[in-house]
Amino acid sequence: MIVYKVYQKNYKFKRGDLIGVLTERRNDLRGKTVIESGLRWARLIFGGLVNDRQAVFVVPNELDLSEPRKRFKK
Repeated sequence: MIVYKVYQKNYKFKRGDLIGVLTERRNDLRGKTVIESGLRWARLIFGGLVNDRQAVFVVPNELDLSEPRKRFKK
């Protein structure tokens, strides 16, 4: 199971605002990457809540952005 945190770009404050959480329980992503699949679902579900559907982005729970930084610290 993949858990996505769904954010909306906030251009005024230059950050992302959390608008929801999605879970994807299927094993087959149908030839798409984890980001592409989650972004498709997020725009479909949360697209009506925001003015600009292109301002929606997702961060999968499996993605750990701090990992490369940990590797280079001494």
